[in-house]
Amino acid sequence: MAPSSPRLPESGHFRNPEKSRPSVFWPLAAIVIPLTGFFAKIEIIDGHKLPREGAFILAPSHSTEFDPLIVAVAVWRMGRAPRFMAKASLFKVPVLGWVLRAAGMVPVARSSASATRQTVEDSKALVEHGRGVIVYPEGTLTRDPDLWPMRGLSGAVRLALADGIPLIPMAHWGGQKIMPRYGKLSFWPLRRPVKVIVGDPIDLSEFEGVTARTAALAAATDRLMNAIAQLLAQLRGEPAPEKRWNPAAHGQSETGRLEP
Repeated sequence: MAPSSPRLPESGHFRNPEKSRPSVFWPLAAIVIPLTGFFAKIEIIDGHKLPREGAFILAPSHSTEFDPLIVAVAVWRMGRAPRFMAKASLFKVPVLGWVLRAAGMVPVARSSASATRQTVEDSKALVEHGRGVIVYPEGTLTRDPDLWPMRGLSGAVRLALADGIPLIPMAHWGGQKIMPRYGKLSFWPLRRPVKVIVGDPIDLSEFEGVTARTAALAAATDRLMNAIAQLLAQLRGEPAPEKRWNPAAHGQSETGRLEP
């Protein structure tokens, strides 16, 4: 059964100084919000759990290529600017790179050494500027055939632990009917219902100071992915699998497009 927690109606929003200041987000919002609303009628559950100010890391479920639009609109309606982690190579593309930097998007380094240094720098920048960032902990669309969250990567946890930033789980359901995983955009019917639910911050206190320990990072990441799965279970009205899907155990790559 769907949760009976407080909901934020489609037209509702939270006030926040971050949205009241002129920024590159306003012209982007003028395009993205009506476009997304053409396809999706978004209902937000427990939106008050997203911090109204200060740094945060939001970790959503990821089952379709339409997800970023759903998450961006939901975060904007909850009063925060939707900044995503993006591949570092995109910041080198003319015009696009400028937009990403102007919007405060966070680049993702590929090499492990660069990633470690960057995690610390990015975490400090989030705290300094009081910004939030959206990180897909799976790194790609879930490989789970039933669209449950799969095994996660440690990036979101590392970023949170580096400076004690709140790590917020999120799940949503309905976008897969608008655009199936690796499928084509469905134009009809219009305004399909999509539910978004925000969870309580993940308790990472026992993992503080262990960012170099692989086992501890894996345990913290499992805690995050289990929380996301439980949120999704509330939206779907059915229990989540006890274990997260492991791509390696099924001969699948961890990232990139899933080939049939």
